[in-house]
Amino acid sequence: MKVERKDGEPTAAFKGASWAALLIGASAYLIGLFNAAMELNEKGYYFAILIFGLYSSVSLQKAVRDKEEGIPVTNIYYGISWLALLIAILLMGIGLYNAGSIVLSEKGFYGMAFVLSVFAAITVQKNIRDTQKARGMD
Repeated sequence: MKVERKDGEPTAAFKGASWAALLIGASAYLIGLFNAAMELNEKGYYFAILIFGLYSSVSLQKAVRDKEEGIPVTNIYYGISWLALLIAILLMGIGLYNAGSIVLSEKGFYGMAFVLSVFAAITVQKNIRDTQKARGMD
């Protein structure tokens, strides 16, 4: 049974690619973290930054989208959403810059897996929102 795509709804291929990017990015990051020769507190730091970055990016995407659609968003929430994402990115950069026990190629790996995961989380959230809007579920 084929489900017809509604006008404005992302294609199944785009939805799948977005989910795949999120799963690949987050899984690679976490597998790399699990196998890393770091102290447990360092692993916790990088894990917390990933979770913080994913949450703040989804929160910002929702706030931006709500504002664009005329749904009330307080300026404080909008500002905090931007600030939270910027802090997550900044903490990741500072952590990688100061990590003396991590070789440069591993730093690049964590940075790219983080960026891929954050971007994919934004895209997945957008796809969910677009699908709900197209199907009249919002």
